[in-house]
Amino acid sequence: MHFWVANPRRSQKPALVMLHGYGGNSKWQFIHQVGSLSQSFNLYVPDLLFFGDSYTTRLERTEIFQAKCVAEGLKRLGLDRFSVYSISYGGFVAYWMAEMYPELVEKTVVVSCGIGMTKEQKREQLNKVGSNALNLLVPQSARDLRLLVNLSVHKPGPSKWVPDIFLRGFINVTYKQHRKEKLELAEHLLRKKEDPDLPILTQETLIIWGDKDEVFPVYLAYQLQRQLGPKSKVEIIKDTGHAACLDEVLFVNES
Repeated sequence: MHFWVANPRRSQKPALVMLHGYGGNSKWQFIHQVGSLSQSFNLYVPDLLFFGDSYTTRLERTEIFQAKCVAEGLKRLGLDRFSVYSISYGGFVAYWMAEMYPELVEKTVVVSCGIGMTKEQKREQLNKVGSNALNLLVPQSARDLRLLVNLSVHKPGPSKWVPDIFLRGFINVTYKQHRKEKLELAEHLLRKKEDPDLPILTQETLIIWGDKDEVFPVYLAYQLQRQLGPKSKVEIIKDTGHAACLDEVLFVNES
């Protein structure tokens, strides 16, 4: 496991672990947040397995295995108590970290993550996307990457006018390495059955969602809140898509 860590660590600051989504690695996905959040927290930002510099020879491809690897890595770094901020795919990992390691995880923040989706909800959403979901999650062409960005970001961005050569370069840097394993992670996520016994977390949980999310519709935020009960709180951001940390970085940081 590869981690970006606070240097030097300030003992008076609480520890915050940041778990990235499927669309990249920790190095760039939190680029607009690290500077601000580091004023209040000692940050620990891992690359999840097969993203960035993290990898394994083990065959497990579940978010539960990801959670175990992150937690054990943090223990080796000397952490015994921390909160977890997560977005999209990272939210699945954070959820199981909080469930399996309640003595470590103090609070959780889940941004735009479809935890608890039913089989029917997943099928309906895949039909709405109208494209091969694996090609979007692990894009191979400039067209695939544009579709992914347009699906994730609600507010106008540079993806429409950036030349294909730059998008292909980004794909080579971000998605080419461990492509097979990234596809296996995505296949597990898309094909796994719903868990009728999804655990209820004991930690306080803040759920943040964009009201224009086209990947995980906003009703899933309230569905997750009902699952978690009174220790959870929902914050809905107006005119914001799936990538809330890009669309409304100030709101997310202050939350």
